[in-house]
Amino acid sequence: MLETAGADVAFLLARVLFGGVLAFMGLNHFLNREEMVGYASSKGLPAPTAAVLFSGGLLVSGGLSVVTGVLPTVGAGGLTVFLLVSAVTMHDFWNADGEEAQTEMTQFLKNVSLSAAALLFLALAGSSWPLAVDAGL
Repeated sequence: MLETAGADVAFLLARVLFGGVLAFMGLNHFLNREEMVGYASSKGLPAPTAAVLFSGGLLVSGGLSVVTGVLPTVGAGGLTVFLLVSAVTMHDFWNADGEEAQTEMTQFLKNVSLSAAALLFLALAGSSWPLAVDAGL
């Protein structure tokens, strides 16, 4: 897939950094569940506990999918959807004031930029990923 020297290792490093951070973020949904549920409730999310647990599972499984290269289309696709939906629903800076607006804008922009990386991994998911767990299967 990648032609230049070291590109396979760079691609693996990108997968580990991107997927690992998102998997860690998902783990925090479980470790800090009460705080996350409170935040989701404050945003008016229906069934906030279920939403936090579902999104945490999505982040963990999607992140690990990208890291390992196992089912990368499913993992990267799920991460793309999560990041775009959560940017709009959870980080609505246009409805906030002052410092809260700045914090929400930062989180919104973070999710949008991460969704671009998830889209890139999704675009590459149709080809065989080097150094993937399922390589050659």
